[in-house]
Amino acid sequence: MSASVHPASRGFTWRSASVLPGFAPSLAITLLWLFVIVLGPLGVMLWFTAGMGWGAFLAEITRARVLADLWVSLRSALYASLANAGFGLLVAWVLTRYEFPFRRIADALVDLPFALPTAVAGISLSALYAPNGWIGGILAPLGVTIAFQPAGIVVAMMFVSLPFIVRTVQPVIEDLEPEQEEAAQLMGASPVQIFLRISLPAILPALLTGFALAFARCLGEYGSIIFIAGNKPMISEIVPLLIVQELDQFDYQGATAIGVLMLAVSFLLLLTINLLQAWMRKRHGQ
Repeated sequence: MSASVHPASRGFTWRSASVLPGFAPSLAITLLWLFVIVLGPLGVMLWFTAGMGWGAFLAEITRARVLADLWVSLRSALYASLANAGFGLLVAWVLTRYEFPFRRIADALVDLPFALPTAVAGISLSALYAPNGWIGGILAPLGVTIAFQPAGIVVAMMFVSLPFIVRTVQPVIEDLEPEQEEAAQLMGASPVQIFLRISLPAILPALLTGFALAFARCLGEYGSIIFIAGNKPMISEIVPLLIVQELDQFDYQGATAIGVLMLAVSFLLLLTINLLQAWMRKRHGQ
């Protein structure tokens, strides 16, 4: 009997078998599911918009009210994401690096905005930051008003987007090698220098990704904002509310045109997220 020859000696290479056998059925189901859940609704929106023509589409998305509401949404989302980038990093660092009583409860509370209905969050925030609320009552004598003002939009956006930054940064902080920080400390570096030169560069890609995710989440938020914003046209009115108002007036093409505008902005954000993730993979692979 001839000795068996290992496949590698004949120039063959082994590929691990897929857990889900059958590439064609799996691919077909995947494409069908993506079409039904994602591409289908987007296709309908684009189809409604295509019936307007370029002239009517540009006239709709360049209306003063649309541009003002878009600026309110973008500006508020930027402020909320920047604030959460700082506070979210601090929360993730404390939850990862320190042991304290009820740490697991505090860690679970970070995910509360994921589970809480946005309308309930909006009502709670309105009651809390209203001039007669617990926090609003303290700020009112100082001349600071949060609820029913543009500042209320930022507060609501901060509430719903905080988990995106914390949960994106937290695993990276857990994977940081303490040996580098200890070596820098032995060489006389201060804690601030260690954080800025060693820890922060490793965290920054994840922090930027979390910032982009939070920014995208803020742009699409509706339920928690309408209760606390005041909804003053061109002052404290967000784009999703304007779309709902267009639908209430049965102006489906106008609503979808504004939706396509938001879709384009969201697509640019998703592209940025993908580029940041590719940068992270390249950085970790070096």
